[in-house]
Amino acid sequence: MFSFFMEEVTYKDFAKMDLRIVTIENVESIQGADKLFKLTVNMGKEKRTIVAGIKPYYSAGDLQGKQVVIITNLEPRKIRGITSHGMMLAGQDERSVSVLRPDKQLNNGAKVL
Repeated sequence: MFSFFMEEVTYKDFAKMDLRIVTIENVESIQGADKLFKLTVNMGKEKRTIVAGIKPYYSAGDLQGKQVVIITNLEPRKIRGITSHGMMLAGQDERSVSVLRPDKQLNNGAKVL
């Protein structure tokens, strides 16, 4: 098997990522940032702040209350003065961006297999 886009990783490396289903509870614009939203997500046992660069493709209302997939165990990163504790997953082509979502409602914090 080979990859067209990036260097291959081992299954052991991939298995280190903790992917979870969360619900977006709050969406805020970030002052001076045209592409960024500050999201508060519910992981079931905790809530987290995530900064996501999807503002050109989604309105706050489009995201509010939606379930999405995030990587929970990335090292926190400060973006525009806000510490992001995870990364929301999305697909992108030459036309748009689409947030990855489960096709059925799941409990917040459900593990992505």
